[in-house]
Amino acid sequence: MLSSDETRRDPEAFLRTLKRVEEKERRGKLRIFFGMCAGVGKTYEMLQAAHEAKKKGIHVIVGYVETHGRRETEALLQNLSVLPRKHIDYRGTVLEEMDIDAILALKPGLALVDELAHTNAPGSRHTKRYLDVLELLDNGVDVYTTLNVQHLESRADTVAQITGAIVRETVPDSIFEQADEVQVVDLSPDDLLRRMAEGKVYTAERSQRAVANFFRQGNLTALREMALRLVTERVEHQVRDYRRTERIRVPWRAGQRLVVGITPSKESVRLIRWTRRIAFAMQASWVAVFVERASPRRGTDNDQFARNISLARELGAEIVTTADEDVAMALVRVAREQNATQIIVGKPERTLLWRKSLVARLIELSTDVDVYVTSGAETGRKRQRWSFGGLAVQSAMYQYVAAAAIVFLVAALCYPLTEAMGYQTVSLILILVVVMLPLRLGVGPVILAAALSALTWDFFFIPPRFTFVIAKVQDWLMMVVLFMVAVVSGVLTARVRAREKGVRAREARAVALYSLTTDLSSAKNQEDVVEAAVTNIRRFFSVDIAVFLSDLDGDLVKTPHPTSTYQPGEKELGVPAWVHWNEKKAGKFTDTLPFAEATYYPLSGPRYPLGVIGVRLRENDRLSLDQEALLENFLGQISSALEREFLNEMNKRSIAFVESERLYTTLFASISHEMRTPITALVGASESLLNENVATDPTVQRELAQEIQSAAERLDNVVQNLLAMTRLESGLIQPRLDWVDLRDVVNSSVNKLHKELTGHVVTIDVSPALPLIRLDFPLIEQVVMNLVRNAALHTPRGSTIEIKAFPARDTGVLVVADNGPGFPADSLDKVFEKFYRVPGSNTGGVGLGLSIARGFVRAHNGTITVENRPAGGAEFTIHLPLENKNHKPVEPSND
Repeated sequence: MLSSDETRRDPEAFLRTLKRVEEKERRGKLRIFFGMCAGVGKTYEMLQAAHEAKKKGIHVIVGYVETHGRRETEALLQNLSVLPRKHIDYRGTVLEEMDIDAILALKPGLALVDELAHTNAPGSRHTKRYLDVLELLDNGVDVYTTLNVQHLESRADTVAQITGAIVRETVPDSIFEQADEVQVVDLSPDDLLRRMAEGKVYTAERSQRAVANFFRQGNLTALREMALRLVTERVEHQVRDYRRTERIRVPWRAGQRLVVGITPSKESVRLIRWTRRIAFAMQASWVAVFVERASPRRGTDNDQFARNISLARELGAEIVTTADEDVAMALVRVAREQNATQIIVGKPERTLLWRKSLVARLIELSTDVDVYVTSGAETGRKRQRWSFGGLAVQSAMYQYVAAAAIVFLVAALCYPLTEAMGYQTVSLILILVVVMLPLRLGVGPVILAAALSALTWDFFFIPPRFTFVIAKVQDWLMMVVLFMVAVVSGVLTARVRAREKGVRAREARAVALYSLTTDLSSAKNQEDVVEAAVTNIRRFFSVDIAVFLSDLDGDLVKTPHPTSTYQPGEKELGVPAWVHWNEKKAGKFTDTLPFAEATYYPLSGPRYPLGVIGVRLRENDRLSLDQEALLENFLGQISSALEREFLNEMNKRSIAFVESERLYTTLFASISHEMRTPITALVGASESLLNENVATDPTVQRELAQEIQSAAERLDNVVQNLLAMTRLESGLIQPRLDWVDLRDVVNSSVNKLHKELTGHVVTIDVSPALPLIRLDFPLIEQVVMNLVRNAALHTPRGSTIEIKAFPARDTGVLVVADNGPGFPADSLDKVFEKFYRVPGSNTGGVGLGLSIARGFVRAHNGTITVENRPAGGAEFTIHLPLENKNHKPVEPSND
């Protein structure tokens, strides 16, 4: 029967449950049609379910469905609202993707999104389709989607090993786990192969290739088992989560699940193996439970227990550790939490008369869980350690000596005062001493002190003295009470002290994890994550650390990270490489490559290994089990943080790739157009010169030569702009500073642009008060030319271009203004971007001139801004330091 404490709902847990329910109600519902591979009928089932939803009055939208030309599937699309797909131009090819904005604008009750693992075309809002689905769910839209087992992140490598096909499009397992419903679309391998032979999945030629490779019957059987097992595990987790949320203690026997209790003894090895055999025979999952008690474990126990835990993990057990002084109560509690149907323990050798055996306690408590007791017959078993009140009696010899000495010392101090205070008072003093001893000594010495205090009081203080004779009944009672009170008080105090130590140890572990997670959450990049990892591991474990990280291609970097405090030798570098590729612990204190000076742990992500951490103890002693568990928690948090930064870097690469593709397309279009015009002019003029009938007139020859020169200058301008932008992006721009008069710069720029400025009025106003400025003459001349050329290109003939220069505080100001149409308000913050051209502007130019101007000005530690003039036109303002202290003058070269 369950106590009221066990059945009463935790208020905080109840509030958390309500919060999760509210969040779930706000989000859309996700239903995944899950299958072992293509062709089992996931899309068909999804469309049938959509028709059922439409009959119920739900607004259904087909966001994206791929029929693959299957007539039965195409027929189901009839009478459903199919949204037009979004067209994306990628390298001259038009790709079709789901229009997520159109779906959000319609706000349907249900959206159909096929092929959840699909990778979107570059230029889409999200790189993956499952991110589109998450956005729809966040906006309250229910989604039906399809997914194959090979596209789950955690199963991609296994599928590749089975089928030999590399899976490149994957979905995080969290999407599958968070789905509101997973519907298995199952089909036997024979039926699927029959469908393929009939041409219902692929064309005849493609079906033959598929059957010979991916769709072999053995592969399909393995994939089918994997899909069904995944769904089964998901249902098991849902049952356990529901029972935990509703605080249902009675196990539900929906399936077999075993719990085995293990201890730091060799007998547990046999028990673990026996449980594994039973679990395999019953096709059941199993949990290995260790009940941590207050009494400390010996060093040999730690070593054996580490081997027991490792064996249980290797044999497929889930490991659960819980703290409790009552082992039977702890095992029953864990069994109910895990929805276990059987508890397996070994047969006890013997028990004390006043204590029930573990088996008896389990049978008494586990009214709803079966208890299996295995045979305890085994040769060479060690004698069981005695305990009292759940605490180990054994202690170091010096504690026994200290306990006896303290009792005798107090008795000796009280002996001369016996007449004055009475021998009954001495018994109270001895009880007080025994009660205080557990603050420093173990249970065994406390029991010894209680016995010695009773005997000492009897022999030296109770009349007649120096005998063990007790004449009065009250003295008998007093001595018994002295012994019992001393023992009980001492044991209780020792138990409280042991629990206090356990609480303090758990608090230290919690503080350590909190400190690590705080540092990791504030990390901004991979370097910060590694630094936080090394700092926290060294602080809480007092070890030396060697960190090896994976590069973005998945290979392990052969040299330790700079923040590492330990540098492995050449012979040892093969150990982290082995750990990286096998994702298993190796090195010292393991059975794999034990010659190493450090123990190496893998940092594993959901699909790729992220790196390796080597831990070298400063003393030749292995970590305790508690430290191992804490270190594994540390490594899990570190792996998550590294995975986060790895994904951020991958996302940056993806964004950079998309941006690069966009710039490539823009550059190609701009340059091809900008170069085609002068090239056409060059070809036409040169052909005319070669034509004897046309090129005989000197006037015509001059005009053709001028046209060739103009086209060549235009081509040269394009090439110079591209070279300048390349120099800027590579960081090779180093201004050669010299004292320069801005008047000379302005005049030189205007003179070189006399052809482009034909038909424009140019006014120059340079203040006489403007001193010489240290700058690179050619670079600033290029800036002025780009600004003036831009003004001439985008203003009508007859417009005025004003160039002003004057001092202002510590800067020299250069202004280039015109009275043309100016810039649209939404373009002012974009005019300095590469390849940007104002919509509707005149043809000509690549869109690099203003970007280059900004780069050259910044190279002088200056600034450049643009604004529209109130009376019309645009105005560029440049501020250059009058004394540039960050650059030393460079002597002009002799070239």
